[in-house]
Amino acid sequence: MRIPAYLASPRASKAVETHDNELIKLGDPRRVWYNEEVEVTAPMMITCHNDKSRIFGYFGALNTYTIPDRYPLPRIHETLTQLSKERCVTSMDEPKGFYENVSTCHSGKLLRIIAHCGIYEYFRMPFGLKNSPSHYQRMRNTIFPH
Repeated sequence: MRIPAYLASPRASKAVETHDNELIKLGDPRRVWYNEEVEVTAPMMITCHNDKSRIFGYFGALNTYTIPDRYPLPRIHETLTQLSKERCVTSMDEPKGFYENVSTCHSGKLLRIIAHCGIYEYFRMPFGLKNSPSHYQRMRNTIFPH
């Protein structure tokens, strides 16, 4: 399942390099060195919206082998109905909430993304995995029980 990097426009390549420097400073993902054995890679993708960009791995091949986690996700209609009865409502912004879940040593080798500037391995749960939303919701329900 070693998929090569996708071709990127000059604008996307520059954005990937910018993200590369930022993520390396944060420590996730880490750069995979040339002497490490790499069996699985997913191509790095980039999405741009309102002059901001975000990178993610296209884990489609890995997702075909993943057994789905059927943990129930909240429905927006039910959540809004519950909130309509409350007197006080707060909000919490979690832009990097998925990154709070640490992956295991074994799964890190499956969470490698490839771009024109190198191969990277995630230590934390990235976007694009089939069970990421379910796992994240389970974590949230554990931290903030109803």
